[in-house]
Amino acid sequence: MSTKEKFIESIQQGYSFKGDSIMFGTAIFNGEAIPNLHIKMPLTSVNRHGLIAGATGTGKTKTVQVFAEALSDKSIPVLLMDIKGDLSGIAAEGTANSKIEERYQKIGIPYQPKKFSVEFLSLSEEKGVRLRATVSEFGPILLSKILELNDVQSGLVSVLFKYCDDNNLPLLDLKDFKKILQYASNEGKTEIEKDYGKISTTSLGTILRKVIELEQQGADKFFGERSFEVEDLLRVDENGNGVISVLRLIDLQNRPKLFSTFMLCLLAEIYQTFPELGDKPEPKLVVVIDEAHLIFNEASKALLEQIETIIKLIRSKGVGIYFCTQNPQDIPAAVLSQLGFKIQHALRAFTAQDRKMIKLTSENYPLSEFYKTDELLTSLGIGEAAITVLNEKGIPTPLAATLLCAPRSRMDVLTEDELNEKVSISKLVTKYNELIDRESAYEILNAKIQRAQVEANEISKEVPPVKFPEQPKTTTSRRTEKSTAEKIASSPLAKQVGRTLVREIARGIFGVLGLGGRRR
Repeated sequence: MSTKEKFIESIQQGYSFKGDSIMFGTAIFNGEAIPNLHIKMPLTSVNRHGLIAGATGTGKTKTVQVFAEALSDKSIPVLLMDIKGDLSGIAAEGTANSKIEERYQKIGIPYQPKKFSVEFLSLSEEKGVRLRATVSEFGPILLSKILELNDVQSGLVSVLFKYCDDNNLPLLDLKDFKKILQYASNEGKTEIEKDYGKISTTSLGTILRKVIELEQQGADKFFGERSFEVEDLLRVDENGNGVISVLRLIDLQNRPKLFSTFMLCLLAEIYQTFPELGDKPEPKLVVVIDEAHLIFNEASKALLEQIETIIKLIRSKGVGIYFCTQNPQDIPAAVLSQLGFKIQHALRAFTAQDRKMIKLTSENYPLSEFYKTDELLTSLGIGEAAITVLNEKGIPTPLAATLLCAPRSRMDVLTEDELNEKVSISKLVTKYNELIDRESAYEILNAKIQRAQVEANEISKEVPPVKFPEQPKTTTSRRTEKSTAEKIASSPLAKQVGRTLVREIARGIFGVLGLGGRRR
């Protein structure tokens, strides 16, 4: 049996599954695409999480698009984090051309353009459904991790949340949280310390500064009502296709803390809300995070630990998390170890450091008798990738260089008019884009402070001023009455003593200067 035949047999055995699957492309051997030697992924392992990596311009975004299309075809909803703003084209039908037709002939399937049901979401002023969450929904622990507070400060946040719960003070937005911090530092300090223990004003000031820092990154637009219900991510359209939710994050590239805040909140909400499912034959939701380094680069140690914990546990809720980034080393090792699915686009070796990184990256993949992995990673072309997935038993499949399918939807962005049209017909926009500012901690505490001030003023008016008895006036003023010292100083004897003393001092000075002999 030739090496090529062994390769074909290895791929056929490794990528044959009993259940349903999605396809990425066809295998490549010695630079040649082998038609109908399809590289697939079983739906049962989609919730095992994964990685899509590669240098700029190698086709990662198009792979994300193909992945989302394949999942939608299987009635699986998808949430895409669109950092660069180039995924909106999924909502429009693709256009065939000679290059695409040639690619699909090599793969061995026909090209069938298709548009998909897309819901556009936004955290800021971008067009789409506004995503919000209340401060109370975050809770004291998660909020403390996001603000990077120490144990003492975190304990103080928990005390304030407890005080607000006990006194019916809703914490909805950052305005509410800042108000309770200010109230605890001033008017309410005595009241809170009476029932909840000593409060450090210094710690309250530190927490307030951290909140303001988060607010400056745009978090004031994220915290508030109406809260987004994560169940609205689980929709299927009238044709049975999973709805692809595209979260437009174009203006958040320079605000990574807000991005990581949202991601942690979303994953925590999904984990708390979705029921336990165990190993289902297919996932309930797939989340793809583009430019994943933005989450991890600015994250504190506590935040990273929280993300790692959720990644490990959320699989049982039927949710798969996929990170898309340029370099696998952008992902912390503890998270990377949880990613059984890997699509690695080409890496470029321009420096000695690059070559070391590629060598290290190649060790994350199964050993192959058909490829030198480090050489393969530098020789892949645009639209090609090295792939390994987990089979239905959770065992990694053989590494396969793959000619990837091209997206069936538009490989470009929607025009402004097309985007406006999609947003205008959205039912979720009507549901979530209404701004609600009901009475909460800010208004209640302000009213409480005003009432206290009014009561204090009324009490001061009711109590008559205290009158003290008048002291008898003296006829001699203090200015005209001379002290004993003044009387002595003005006496003739004192004046004579003063003149004598001045003469003696002057003589001593002149003697030192050698001028005293002139008077003899």
